[in-house]
Amino acid sequence: MDLSGQLALTVLMGVFLVGVAVLLTRVEDWRSYTPLASGGVYGDETGHAVQHKPSGITRWLTTVDHKDIGMLYGAYAIIAFVWGGLAVLIMRTELADPAATLIEAGFYNGLLTSHGITMLFLFGTPIIAAFSNYFVPLLIGADDMAFPRINAIAFWLLPPGALLIWAGFLIPGMAPSQTSWTMYTPLSIEQTHAATDLMLLGLHLTGVSATMGAINFIATIFTERGDDVNWANLDIFSWTILTQSGLILFAFPLLGSALIMLLLDRNFGTTFFTVDGGSPILWQHLFWFFGHPEVYILVLPPMGIVSYVLPKFSGRKLFGFKFVVYSTLAIGVLSFGVWAHHMFSTGIDPRVRASFMAVSMAIAIPSAVKTFNWITTMWNGKIRLTTPMLFCIGFVSNFIIGGVTGVFLAAIPIDLVLHDTYYVVGHFHYIVMGAIAFAGFAGLYYWYPIFTGKMYQRTLAKAHFWLWMVGTNLTFLAMLLLGYEGMPRRYATYTFDAGIVNLDVITALHQVATLGAFLIAFGTIVWVFNFVQSWYEGPDVGEDPWGLEDSTLYGREFEWHRNRLRTAVADGGEEDVVTDGGNEE
Repeated sequence: MDLSGQLALTVLMGVFLVGVAVLLTRVEDWRSYTPLASGGVYGDETGHAVQHKPSGITRWLTTVDHKDIGMLYGAYAIIAFVWGGLAVLIMRTELADPAATLIEAGFYNGLLTSHGITMLFLFGTPIIAAFSNYFVPLLIGADDMAFPRINAIAFWLLPPGALLIWAGFLIPGMAPSQTSWTMYTPLSIEQTHAATDLMLLGLHLTGVSATMGAINFIATIFTERGDDVNWANLDIFSWTILTQSGLILFAFPLLGSALIMLLLDRNFGTTFFTVDGGSPILWQHLFWFFGHPEVYILVLPPMGIVSYVLPKFSGRKLFGFKFVVYSTLAIGVLSFGVWAHHMFSTGIDPRVRASFMAVSMAIAIPSAVKTFNWITTMWNGKIRLTTPMLFCIGFVSNFIIGGVTGVFLAAIPIDLVLHDTYYVVGHFHYIVMGAIAFAGFAGLYYWYPIFTGKMYQRTLAKAHFWLWMVGTNLTFLAMLLLGYEGMPRRYATYTFDAGIVNLDVITALHQVATLGAFLIAFGTIVWVFNFVQSWYEGPDVGEDPWGLEDSTLYGREFEWHRNRLRTAVADGGEEDVVTDGGNEE
């Protein structure tokens, strides 16, 4: 990047940050629940006035309602998911043939970088924010988030962040960044792509957004709980969001600092991470001190969703509620002590490696506690195989595979053999796609009646589940086997010495993985069609779509849903609703 480009970029970002600062200074009442955009009371407090939300695009651009913000997070995350999914489909098509030249190697590297960053930062964190924004205030009996306007600002930092991250694909003549999502130095310093600078700035914006959201959730759960909600009866989903927010508070600012140092190395000749005068290994320490807690930032709330939804269709309360909470907190603390197991092969002191191996294995204990609690909850329960329950069961089974394969990587001798092979990719994706995404779908199907007031199509929903279940295990089991065969990750083409590895076996495993990826893609199309079509044409749901009101499992958010229906103006309709796994018999 030439000097004029650097100066223009610096000025652009400076103007943007000044604009944000000016906007913040004009917000006078940070805790107002009656902003202009979402209706409320104006003037004399003793008077009475009612103004409904504006309609159309104005509503979505100006809203500070936590439910609207949650919907915006959800829409944003789905767009990012589609982008990241298309990227990986192109990559998997390329890998189906060992010498294919469907795309150039540089473009493959760009897709690889974009896929990882998009799925982790633009899909993973925002989709969790969608759930937490919408439901945490409802679950704890709050009117809204503690700081509604900060909540809106946190979301609106994300779209420009995404555009900056994707700039290499969107701006003609600019090559995409090719650093992979880990942005290891010295590669990320020496690459001259301007897209890398823009990507780093975009990542910085997403980090600021996540940190603002985390502070807001901590403040909301501590200060806005209803009178009847204490720490003992706080729901498990809110517990996981509270723990996740604490992790974000420590992890993301460190990433932001490291990103600034990397930008300074690239543009102003500093030597934090250079080979001469700095240390590329320092980048890895800083990155993974953020990177491994990031895994738990992503997985703890989905664990909370499963812990919340699974008992509803097991007919029993969550077994060992206190131990699930304690294990959540234990994972949060231990997650900051495992970063160096990503660096066993970098030559760090053997005594340090041994201590990190011990901590990495120890974190399996609270994870196993949760797994046993989920299984015990289902044991002898009255299980209803609704779509949310199917995704919960899929989550548990995939999480077991992902967790067990991770224990092997925590062992130094095995990690040195499997490091940077497809085994790592398979393990990681069993957690991210096999577990986190499944839990997300469990939550989406369970709360769909609240989101939309409609019921989805049961047959399509179950087709979605089975396409994902089969596709996920085909893809990532094949990757585990590829790792055992010694297939390195991040390669666009591959060949092997016939005396060591049979290339036909490697090719067949890649083709199986590609087939699984397309099954997942097809299942995703079924899911999107089902949700969109049902939103417009599905039957209206009643007050208790899951048949839980007579049990102790009736959630606070459905009480809110019932009150909404009773106070809303009825719009007619005579079609009876058949719930998924409810009373269709």
